[in-house]
Amino acid sequence: MKEMQFSEFVKDHRVNNRISLREFCRQTDFDPSNWSKIERGVLAPPKTPEQLNKIATALGFEKDSDNYKTLFELAAIEAIPKKILDQEVLNKLPIFFRTVRGDTPTEEELNKLISVLKNGK
Repeated sequence: MKEMQFSEFVKDHRVNNRISLREFCRQTDFDPSNWSKIERGVLAPPKTPEQLNKIATALGFEKDSDNYKTLFELAAIEAIPKKILDQEVLNKLPIFFRTVRGDTPTEEELNKLISVLKNGK
């Protein structure tokens, strides 16, 4: 399963909402040249809640919606050094983030996460 990247998630929503890159940058106070690099995966995603909230607002994500949460999760995942993540752990991070937020994962999801954290499998 291909992991979703912050860059493609945001760009897909921006394009689907028919927001030009320049208009998006005007709404979010990002430099268009730098934002283009973020969307192409050349630069890392923004990290501050303020920046991410501006992005969520520009894309029309309501606070606590799945898209809003995914935006923050993807930005957080990409802040973790790649050398410490393998695909198995990477696939479990959304479960971890939901648990930390207080959303209730299924028992099966928790057991898989516990197994990955304990055994690396």
